Amino acid sequence: MSNPAPKFSQNDLRQWKLIADFRARLEAIAKDHRHHPAWQDKRRKLQQFDYLSLFLFTLVNPVIESFRAASAASGLRRVQQEVCSRSTASSCLSEAQHLLDPQLLEKLIASLSEQVQGPRPEDPRAAWQVWLARDSSIFAATHRMFWAQYGAGKAGRHNHAVRFHVSFHLWDEKPARVAVTPGKVCERKVWREQLQPGATYVGDRYFAEDYKMFGRLQELGCHFVLRLRDEAVVQVLQENPVSEEQRQAGILGDQGVQLGSRKRYQTGRLRLITLRKPSGTVMRLISNTGPAEMSCRDIQTLYRRRWQIECFFRWIKCLLGCRHWLAESPEGVATQLHLAVIAGLLLQLVLGRRPNQRLWERLQFYLIGWASAEELMQAVQAALEKAGAKKAQ
Repeated sequence: MSNPAPKFSQNDLRQWKLIADFRARLEAIAKDHRHHPAWQDKRRKLQQFDYLSLFLFTLVNPVIESFRAASAASGLRRVQQEVCSRSTASSCLSEAQHLLDPQLLEKLIASLSEQVQGPRPEDPRAAWQVWLARDSSIFAATHRMFWAQYGAGKAGRHNHAVRFHVSFHLWDEKPARVAVTPGKVCERKVWREQLQPGATYVGDRYFAEDYKMFGRLQELGCHFVLRLRDEAVVQVLQENPVSEEQRQAGILGDQGVQLGSRKRYQTGRLRLITLRKPSGTVMRLISNTGPAEMSCRDIQTLYRRRWQIECFFRWIKCLLGCRHWLAESPEGVATQLHLAVIAGLLLQLVLGRRPNQRLWERLQFYLIGWASAEELMQAVQAALEKAGAKKAQ
């Protein structure tokens, strides 16, 4: 069971404005940040915050789908009052994407992520509540985005893709760390650069291929649960008891092991959990947590909940303006993905959860004046109750 989610009043929603909230938080974060010198040019009519606000406005608005449309919208009086101070040409938006600093948005994401909290569990021993799922997702890129080459395509042509790396908090269902790279960049390399001392990670088979990474994680005081590849060489050092109840739940073995066929590749002592999936296939999970720290059932539940990060990637791609690229430079692409994450976190703060498709549609209807605050509140409360019941199971 979990504590009830916070209640939000219609008055809270009427007073809250996403763009104004974003801008206020961004200005607070940017005080000590070093900006591109081009923003100091006195000939500039719009500043970095104006462009970022207009960029975010474009992502959440159901009507605007391009920089040309955003440029036309910037000529509206209310847009100038609430989003940017004056109108701007689409060529200025295209030029500004190269000057925007994704690191500034990464700071804002970290700040927002610390504030987003799900309902606290009554049982503090719910081990998976503090774990981060680590994964990345590929976003298709256009052939013009030559910097994002990814493998070989048809007839010798190169594919183009952007890779979005995320550490995702499984209990609060929020991104904790993100990074945007060309598709060919190694997931483990970016993970290694973003490791946080004392953090706890769960990941798929790709992250378990580098045995040296296990030692690095332990040096930093990190715990991990990773799926092991079927061809991995395992030397069993100890058999831990498995109860009949655990076997009925699909747990086949709990062993102390050492990985690696050659001495220079061998790991220290680790724990191997062997599971049978509902489909009948066997899966092996490797971890550095002992039986006293996490039971086999907890590890089984933890890995099952790793799927939440896949749902997050689908949400970003389908709902928050990431079906196509507004900008095509590395900085512009990173800005678009970072702003999509920021929009999600801001909505999570005020609504109490990340909106699903129906709630997102109701929110957009509210923003353009076709749904009342009361109707939006009904959708919010229904979504919160559904999510609370699902998490309590």
